[in-house]
Amino acid sequence: MDLRDELLDVRRSAYARLRGGYPIIMAGTVFWLALAVMSQFMQPVPLLQAAFGLSGMIFPVALVFAWLARIPFMKDRTVLSPLLVPTFIAMLLFWPMLFIATAEAGAGVIMSILAIGLSLHWPVIGWTYGRTALFCAHAIIRAGLVFWIYYAFPGQQMLYIPLAVAACYAVTAFIVYVDASRLARRMGMLPARQAQAMAV
Repeated sequence: MDLRDELLDVRRSAYARLRGGYPIIMAGTVFWLALAVMSQFMQPVPLLQAAFGLSGMIFPVALVFAWLARIPFMKDRTVLSPLLVPTFIAMLLFWPMLFIATAEAGAGVIMSILAIGLSLHWPVIGWTYGRTALFCAHAIIRAGLVFWIYYAFPGQQMLYIPLAVAACYAVTAFIVYVDASRLARRMGMLPARQAQAMAV
């Protein structure tokens, strides 16, 4: 086995072991549904400020989902784990751009930048799991939906964009769960009872 194959094995093993991080994706679903609800009661700038604070809650909510699913991703370490910090730093750099945009841009632009900006880390995360195409598909479809909604539904972007992103998260969480569970079964990582249930 050469280094490339060995690295791919590490990536796929982490994906199977952590079930593709689907508890984190589920937490993202909750975040975007909350924004959709809040958008009906808040003006764009206060909503943006609330979104900034609420984004910090994604990780604790993900921890709760992971605990319920018995996936201890906080304890899981691979040779690629140090890549996560710079990946998230690169994604978070969009926040200053978003706050600057609030001085000139309308509500739809603000929500569009938020929806796309919070997906910038998806391709890299997908690569670390050996599922680059799947995670890139989420980011690309999400950006395409935001672009379409922005022009197709003027005046409704603050509601429709977070709803569309939440739907992307929910569908992706389901796909990732099924895909990662099947891989875990093939790699012999599932408990016997769960593997039997997946086989039915």
